[in-house]
Amino acid sequence: MADRLRVMISCGEPSGDLYAGALTSEILELEPDAIVTGFGSHRLRAAGASLIRDFGGLSVTGLTEALRVIPRSWQNYRALVEAAEADPPDVFVPIDFPDFNFFVARALHKRGIPVVYYISPQLWAWRRGRLKTMKRVADHVLVIFPFEKPFYDEAGVPATFVGHPLLELTGPPVARAFFLGGLGLDARRPVVALLPGSRRNELRAILPDMTRAAAIVHARLPGTQFVIARAPHLEDDLFTPLSDLIGVESVVVEGQTDAVLASADVAIVASGTVTVQAALHGCPMIVVYRVGPLTYKLGKPLVHVDTYAMVNLIAGTRVVPELIQDDFTPEAVAEETLRVLTDPEHAEQVRNDLESVRARLGTEGASRRAAEAVVAVARAHRSANRQ
Repeated sequence: MADRLRVMISCGEPSGDLYAGALTSEILELEPDAIVTGFGSHRLRAAGASLIRDFGGLSVTGLTEALRVIPRSWQNYRALVEAAEADPPDVFVPIDFPDFNFFVARALHKRGIPVVYYISPQLWAWRRGRLKTMKRVADHVLVIFPFEKPFYDEAGVPATFVGHPLLELTGPPVARAFFLGGLGLDARRPVVALLPGSRRNELRAILPDMTRAAAIVHARLPGTQFVIARAPHLEDDLFTPLSDLIGVESVVVEGQTDAVLASADVAIVASGTVTVQAALHGCPMIVVYRVGPLTYKLGKPLVHVDTYAMVNLIAGTRVVPELIQDDFTPEAVAEETLRVLTDPEHAEQVRNDLESVRARLGTEGASRRAAEAVVAVARAHRSANRQ
């Protein structure tokens, strides 16, 4: 038991849980006897980790929205710190989710536990003051976008570009006719995917206007079909707005995001990791987002980029439209969607641009490269403690 490597991982949302699960699988390939514990959800658990706490219900967006989950965040923080004190890990791996993970990383770093930060927070995009915190608490940062390494190099933070894990985690394309036929839809007719996000407050802010946009598209291009990708573990009442799609062919699908994106002619997506996923499938998209007015007012001065969608940041230019906050209206979304559906040359240009985005993401194997870096730090820490 004493010689077994101990790794603690912390993530706070579904995308982080996906990456944590893949990382854990690779760690256990390299170190079959390793003990992996942490803060995550079903994917981390399924990969072989022992959960200290489940993040269910904790993930929100926005400065003001985060205030409501502070009590639970504090309980989870204490649980992780106490677990680390009782059985110190050889390395702590926070995955994104900085408003929580920075606190845990700081506490464990003070206790002499090395920190390898995986999936860097978007410090280059907003609230750059947090870079000082990263420099204090992280022994190494594993970044997934090529432009992130120079950012950290300039700041004097050790960083390694490992590539994007979605390159290996994104499922292979499914046959469009097979998938849509199984849903009772016609593969010969236009298909629009709706992806309203995975957080409760995202759906409340985004899905109603997504639904109104879908109704406009259907009215102007009859025969258009809609597939709604539903994230797991969300309450049914969050999808009540879909009841307004009267007379519109629509199907809700859970847990099949890759198949939905691979089969759609265009997707309307909430800004986030899914924009990269859509790019990997070559699916043209309209990116939307909205937070509370106070959150937007407080947060906007802290933003250091002129584009929000990850796919546009990777491209270095706006290859897909972004409709954020007041620009996010049903009419505007419908117009951009119809442009893709009715202008083949435009749609083909977008697909070509998305292919260039894919090329910028490196090669498959990000999770293995990240695991190798994590295990190396853990082994070095254990070796140093034996001397």
